[in-house]
Amino acid sequence: MPINIEITQKAQDEIRQLLSNEKEGSFFRISVQGGGCSGFKYNFIIDTKINEDDLKVDAVVIDSTSLQYLKGSTLEYNDSLIEKSFKIKNPNAKSSCGCGTSFSI
Repeated sequence: MPINIEITQKAQDEIRQLLSNEKEGSFFRISVQGGGCSGFKYNFIIDTKINEDDLKVDAVVIDSTSLQYLKGSTLEYNDSLIEKSFKIKNPNAKSSCGCGTSFSI
């Protein structure tokens, strides 16, 4: 199953920078979990363990269950005076919370 998620150049650059400070073999994991104020929440971690159902592209890994909720999404990195964070623009989300870390389908 291909990863149908776009990763902007700015997000790729930030991931590369983050991983340069981690041990060899580390990668950036994106997952969707139940919870948050809107029903689901995005989770971003640095990980070293690849699971059987994981899909990996370059330094980004997404498990197959999370990928179902992320199809057609774009991972961005915002770097402004008031915020530095990864954000997902998800066309599947019917609503999201004010901070953009949780959503509903």
